[in-house]
Order: sequence, then C-alpha cells, then structure tokens
Amino acid sequence: MQMIAPLHGHSPAPFNRRLVLLAYECLCTFEFGIAVEAFGRADEVFGQPLYGLSVASVEEGVFGAQGGVRLVVDGGLELLEEAGTIVIPGWRSVHEPASDQLIAALQKAHRNGTRIVSICAGSFVLGAAGLLNGKRATAHWNSTEILAQRFPQVQVEHGMIYVDEGSIITSAGGAAGVDLCLHLIRRDYGIEVANRTARRMVTPPLREGNQAQLVQQPVPQRAAKNLSPLLDDLRNHLNTPLVIDQLARQAGMSRRTFLRRFHDATGTTPGEWMLSMRLEKACALLESGKLSIDQVAEQAGFGSPETLRHHFRQRLNTTPTNWRKSFSERGVTQ
Repeated sequence: MQMIAPLHGHSPAPFNRRLVLLAYECLCTFEFGIAVEAFGRADEVFGQPLYGLSVASVEEGVFGAQGGVRLVVDGGLELLEEAGTIVIPGWRSVHEPASDQLIAALQKAHRNGTRIVSICAGSFVLGAAGLLNGKRATAHWNSTEILAQRFPQVQVEHGMIYVDEGSIITSAGGAAGVDLCLHLIRRDYGIEVANRTARRMVTPPLREGNQAQLVQQPVPQRAAKNLSPLLDDLRNHLNTPLVIDQLARQAGMSRRTFLRRFHDATGTTPGEWMLSMRLEKACALLESGKLSIDQVAEQAGFGSPETLRHHFRQRLNTTPTNWRKSFSERGVTQ
C-alpha cells in the first residue's frame, strides 16, 4: 500500500488523501493530464503533492491512450478500495458501456464513503453505476441530452461547467475539468492553496460551477488592446466603485469598445468580473480568521455585511459565517 506523508505547516485536518485516477483503453489524455497536473504536482509551499496520486487501470497490462500513447499504471481496480477520492477522466465513448467489474468497484467505493469525481463523459460511467440517481450532474455540452435520455432519474444540468453534489462531482468537458479540479482543491485546502495551483497552471482561479459552458461570442480576429494593467489595478482597489465610463477613459476607449474588449479578455462583464474578484477576496479573508464580517465586507469591496451575505447566498449557497466555519473545521490556516 502506498504510504502518504502528512502535509506540514498549513495542512487541513486529517482526511484520506489517497486519490486514484482511473485509466482505461483509449484513455482521454487531455482530461487525464488535467488531473495529473492539478493533483500530482508538488505544491510550492508544502513541497509535495496535495494528494497521494496513483493510477488504476480497468484493463490489465500495457494499454493504449488517445494520441498513440501507451501506458503502464500502478495497479488495477483493487486500488479503488483504499481511495479517498476517485477521478474518472472522461470515457472512451458515451456509447461504450463500462465493464461490470468497474461498475461494481465504483458502487462499492461509494458505499464506503469514497468521493467520486468525473470529467466530461465520465458522467456516463457514474450514471451506469446508478450513482447519479436523484442527483444533479453535467457532462460535455454535446452529450448532456444523451445523458438525460439514458438516465432519466438524473437531473442533468445542461449549461453548468461542474456540479458538486457532495460525494459525487461531475464536470463538463475540456477545460471545465480544470475548474472542477481547482474546486476540489478549494474544498479540501482553501482558496489560497487553490489559487497557488491555478497560478502554476496559468488559469483563472475561480469560475463558479453555474457559469455557462458555451461562450457564444467568437474570438475576435484583431487582437484586443491589453487590459492587464487595468485588471491588476481593479484587483488592488476592490472597494472602489466601478464606473464604466471612467474605466473606458482609463483604457483609452469608447464605452462600447471597452465593454466589448473587456468581454473578449475575461469572458464576462466588468460587474460580473468584479463580483467574482470580491468574492475571491472575501473567501480568503474569511479563511484567515483574523477579521470580523464587517471588516471583510469593507476590505473586499462589498460595503456592508448585508451585501456580502446576499452575494454569498446567491453565488456560493452559504453564508460568510458558515464559509469561515467550514474551513476552520478543516484546520486550514493561511
């Protein structure tokens, strides 16, 4: 059995850090690579990975993955028995059934309290195992209709990038797997550790699960003016009122051009982007445990604790107090 050293200094309360990543013939290498990058690389503060990662294969021996890759892994489905978390990185086809052995292993793991995570078409494996019945779930936008038809007891969320149902978490395809992995790290270790992982992966640290999978606006043919200095300035002044006309002048653009370029750069509006930044800041301040709710609201730019509570209820489905309590119970310190 793989021995997992405890994390020191900033570690959360003990939990089963064994994370088993499933592999299979015709493995989806992109989804697999996302999970390896998020969970298997050393954290720059802890000096070791956040999870004890091992790879379990459905098939025996050497097998093939997409792109001509051949894999040798750590073991078979027996590894799932000791896992705290199982990750299913895609599946070879939504029309390809999972084996009886895999279904039985996942059902047993779920009964034993193991958390199971799927990226993209991995939801179809969970659906076949009956683990999504009565729960919300998602998958790649081009297969959610099939998921809903095949598993009518599942509440399929067609537009969300990931859905967290506690012990079962599903995500859409492609880069939505990155968002799911960061969400899992944020759940287990707090926002500061998740942000470090996001910086290493050069990706936005927080996209909420209810963000739409599809961005309808096409990529502009002409490169947009660099808004990075302006965005950095906004991050450093979260408690400053957001005045669009003033920002447009600062960027040297008309209001209409500024709004279009802002959306090109961030995928959202200035107001929505600023709200996400303020929520991220508030979460970090709450997790530090050093400030009152009133002080957090002021420093994060919400102005009043009532406004802070409103947005926590609307966006995070919790309260600032419960958020702080949740991470305090995990022993997270910043």
